[in-house]
Amino acid sequence: MRNVKSIKRNLNNSQLNINNMKKFLFTIIACIYAMAMQAQNDHLKFKGVPIDGTLQEYVQKMRAAGFTSTAQQDGIAILKGDFAGFKGCTIGVATLDGKDLVSKITVFFPENTKWSALYGTYEHLKSLLTEKYGHPANSVEEFQGYTPDDDGGKLHAVKVDRCNYVTEFSPKEGNIQLSMSHDEMLDCYVVLSYLDKVNSDIIRQKALDDL
Repeated sequence: MRNVKSIKRNLNNSQLNINNMKKFLFTIIACIYAMAMQAQNDHLKFKGVPIDGTLQEYVQKMRAAGFTSTAQQDGIAILKGDFAGFKGCTIGVATLDGKDLVSKITVFFPENTKWSALYGTYEHLKSLLTEKYGHPANSVEEFQGYTPDDDGGKLHAVKVDRCNYVTEFSPKEGNIQLSMSHDEMLDCYVVLSYLDKVNSDIIRQKALDDL
């Protein structure tokens, strides 16, 4: 009789241990799932604000951050303000194609009339971005076809699209690209773009679903 009681007690203890182990494993799995879902929902930030929400919602947040809204049309809003120590920057806020969901922020820094100033702005921002996001994922800095040896020649290369200066950073939340560009009036400036991964993947998934 004593042996039977002992066996029953051992069986009960074993079942209790199994139940406790199940609860423990369930808790671990739930935590891992929650962390994975949180990672999927992490958005790239601009001025400390996650790149997410409708265009109007995001514009309101940018106004609260000190920017002035100047125009809004076809899923794009244009704002003005100071950014990263530079005054009078132009900021473009863009939504996904066919969906009112912000996915990309582009900063156009003030124009530079000399290569030395343009290059100085580019290098300064590259240094700050490297300090924050680590070593660039990709960086190409070259003149195409020829290498000018003076300030005027290098700036001219930017104007005729023969200067390819592009540095990319790839944090887990998206992509950040720093480059040099010009407008139709051949004014040269540095451009910094932030592309949110979560919201960009939405339009990519929609395209995959269409195939």
